[in-house]
Amino acid sequence: MTQRSSILALVLALGMGGSAWAKLPAPSDEAKAKAAEAAAKTAHAGKVDAFKLCKAQDKVAAHVQKNNKAKAGKPMATPACADPGPFVAAAPAAAPAAAAPAAAPAPAPAKKS
Repeated sequence: MTQRSSILALVLALGMGGSAWAKLPAPSDEAKAKAAEAAAKTAHAGKVDAFKLCKAQDKVAAHVQKNNKAKAGKPMATPACADPGPFVAAAPAAAPAAAAPAAAPAPAPAKKS
């Protein structure tokens, strides 16, 4: 009995393993647009987080300089914090050339009289 269950388990494992090699269909244009917008939101969130961190570091540095004047030397110059502003979604890309209207047919040659 154990040999049969081992063979059955092997067959099931091989059958399920074959499905892992299947290819997924290419994402649609809508899915690509959603992914691009999600990536843009994530990038903007990173910029906002960096801005907040910069402001917090400036606040701590100002506190240290104020309270440790005797110990602290000349303050080091650092760039100003840049506020990224609110998130603005990018405009959807223009439709591909295939959706453009068809070219007008060439005019017929003039008749000779």
